[in-house]
Amino acid sequence: MNSVIDLRSFIREGDSILWSQTTAEPLSLTEALVNQREAIGPCSVFVGATFSQTLQPAHADFLNISSFGGLGQNRKLIANGALSVVPFHGSELCAMIEQGVIKCDVAMLQVSPPGPDGKHSMGIANDYMVAAAKRARVVIAEINEQMPWTRTTKELDGINMAVVLHSDRPLIEVPRGQITQTEKQIAAHAAPFIEDRAILELGIGSVPEAILSTLLDRKDLGIHSGVLGDAMLDLVSSGVITNAHKTIDRGQITTASLMGTRKLYDFAFNNAALNLRPYAYTHAHRVLAQIDNFVAINSAIEVDLTGQVNAEVMNGQYVGATGGLVDFVRGAMAAKRGRSIIALPSSTQSGRVSRIVSSLTGGCVTSSRCDADVVVTEWGAAQLRGQSLAERVKRMIAIAHPDHREELARDAKTSLSL
Repeated sequence: MNSVIDLRSFIREGDSILWSQTTAEPLSLTEALVNQREAIGPCSVFVGATFSQTLQPAHADFLNISSFGGLGQNRKLIANGALSVVPFHGSELCAMIEQGVIKCDVAMLQVSPPGPDGKHSMGIANDYMVAAAKRARVVIAEINEQMPWTRTTKELDGINMAVVLHSDRPLIEVPRGQITQTEKQIAAHAAPFIEDRAILELGIGSVPEAILSTLLDRKDLGIHSGVLGDAMLDLVSSGVITNAHKTIDRGQITTASLMGTRKLYDFAFNNAALNLRPYAYTHAHRVLAQIDNFVAINSAIEVDLTGQVNAEVMNGQYVGATGGLVDFVRGAMAAKRGRSIIALPSSTQSGRVSRIVSSLTGGCVTSSRCDADVVVTEWGAAQLRGQSLAERVKRMIAIAHPDHREELARDAKTSLSL
């Protein structure tokens, strides 16, 4: 079993390298790259969200690192000037790789051992790395004995895994967060917008997880999302999630990647009810518009009084991402009986800073006011779609923290002339 690799034989100075993101990161390969970076010479690395400690600010000496956002450990790299952000919508990523807008000379995959069909699979993530592998000059694969085999083997058809490294190590895990009382209150206000047979998309974080926990009395829910965590399993085991009434992918949970613990990865093994698809499918407007009763649930850093959303910048620092937020918001609005929910606490944890604002931080608009539907905080829900700007301001102030409402009302009269 080959568990050591000299990357100098395959990576050239100046190459552009992509690897599987989040919990699917091929740790043996990425660690080797970091350790051998000086010997290889300067290279460019494009990463997705990261939840390992592999990349450190000091590694920017030979690695030119970029990403679509500041999710996970990327935040630390950005804060230290070691990562550049390339903003785009999640639905665009596969095409940008295929067209060479995001270059890929070397693709690093983490795949499962051969399954019942004798083939390797993409395991717990099928987001954009197949597009990268098809574009790459060389594909390097880490075959991890602990990666669950999933029904994604066809994705690897035609891809030459020219270099293979074998490993047997635990996958990265992202445990569920502790749900706070504030998040429980947010969930209680969001839940009425989720009816029986709704098809859910869930963003990252404890707020969407809190909302899921309130849905145990629903019937025949379905899932179509970019990423899923352990919180979904409670609704699957209780029979709430059946996917029985999906207008597409009926009977299946559709997602691009899994981001949770071993419990979730065990659930994925050879599960015919799990439909792992690339971003070009999970985030595509043409696909989302076909999903009746589609409810997109996402969080944000702040929302202004007219419904504009900032999911990227906080205190002048890039900490989030555009990601799939706009894709799913607009997809939900295009779907028959679709709803889009932006859920967030009304203020920072200390209560000193309102997250319902008169003006977004640095003017960062991730999602426009024209795309606004429902905004939820622990103080209630503001339905904005179809409402005038003046009415939106009233409704948003009503769900702001009471300590900030008076100031927001004053700001609205001056800066918004309302």
